[in-house]
Amino acid sequence: MITVRKEGILLAPTSFEFENEGVLNPAVIREGDSVHIFYRAVRQDNFSTIGYCRLDGPLTLSERWTKPFMVPEFEYESQGVEDARIVKIDDLYYMTYTGYDGTNARGAVATSKDLKHFKKHGVIVPPITYSEFVFLAESTGKVNENYYRNHKFYYQESDPEKKMMLWDKNVIFFPRKIDNKLVFLHRIRPGIQIASVGNLKEITREFWGKYFLNWQEDIVMDPVYQHESSYIGAGCPPIETEHGWLLIYHGVEETEHGRVYSACAALLNLNDPSIEIARLPYPLFAPEYDWELIGEVNNVVFPTGTALFGNTLFIYYGAADSLIACASVNFNDLVTELLTHIAKNEN
Repeated sequence: MITVRKEGILLAPTSFEFENEGVLNPAVIREGDSVHIFYRAVRQDNFSTIGYCRLDGPLTLSERWTKPFMVPEFEYESQGVEDARIVKIDDLYYMTYTGYDGTNARGAVATSKDLKHFKKHGVIVPPITYSEFVFLAESTGKVNENYYRNHKFYYQESDPEKKMMLWDKNVIFFPRKIDNKLVFLHRIRPGIQIASVGNLKEITREFWGKYFLNWQEDIVMDPVYQHESSYIGAGCPPIETEHGWLLIYHGVEETEHGRVYSACAALLNLNDPSIEIARLPYPLFAPEYDWELIGEVNNVVFPTGTALFGNTLFIYYGAADSLIACASVNFNDLVTELLTHIAKNEN
């Protein structure tokens, strides 16, 4: 078992209107000794913007804006910009986030050269409905029945005519090109999928139409263990190691006390990250303290960013959808532990 240290609460809501309801799910990137954090800030009526703060080192708050860093500008994000992640590829920062329009929550991307000015490129996940997804997916053969679990969500009895697009969230880019392509993870429940493009302009409706003809080959991981039995989703941007890409993700289990969100860990193949090398058969860490057990959504630890200082990996996460907290783990120990749980297809 891995020893994980809970460092405690890092950020809490303030009296400022844009974040008086909750702060959670931060995008994190280290530059020198500074850690830049772009977090989801929620005001009353569940309206989200992106807030900003900076740490000196992994835990010391040195700057925090009193106004939102990023706000909704377009229809696809009219009711909120949420749950950002960030990586740097070559000389460009890629911030992925969820745009919420009041009905649909879908992955979008913005880019920047300076971490200050971001250009939004819009929604990059499939622009299709759930029924279109089922049609495309079934056109090449049998589909894992777990991908039909969300039928009632998309066809709600209370509003059967509501136009709901396929919800595809947790879009996360790898922090470098692989085979000269931008590679990203995304999530159609219950698993994690992967896609690659030469550039963002290639992500079109036609691209996704072709993608779904063989999409089952692009499922990186599906739920396996009890603590992730409902669904999983990519959490933090992958970290390159000599043994593979370290992925900190979230797993969800339906229990008698409701859903429980845990932080989980896996290794993906360095040259072909669609291949899982290993995953922990138990949660890396789970809700245990009051501030993780009770909040806007109970029983939640939701990892979305990391920073490596020396051999200590700091993992930043949303706690109970209300606060931002941090946990730390010995980086080498985590990779070593993962290597004792090699996937069967890697033996």
